[in-house]
Amino acid sequence: MQPATLPPSSKTVLRILDDGGSMTHKDIVSKSRLAPRTVRYALKKLKERGLIIEKFNFRDARQIIYQNRSSYVEKPQSAFA
Repeated sequence: MQPATLPPSSKTVLRILDDGGSMTHKDIVSKSRLAPRTVRYALKKLKERGLIIEKFNFRDARQIIYQNRSSYVEKPQSAFA
């Protein structure tokens, strides 16, 4: 399933991660104003499609940090730059 066929909540969460960078579930709920359960569902759908990655939160091991996969990939360096 491509981004065009994602549920509206998943599209919203993906856009928030694009704009805001890495965030916890709580941060996403706050910024999106979606219900926590809806955000969990959206994150699950995005993770199933490989559109986001989960990172360990070293500040608080109880929380996971979510990040858009496309912003995680480094851009190749030009040999002529």
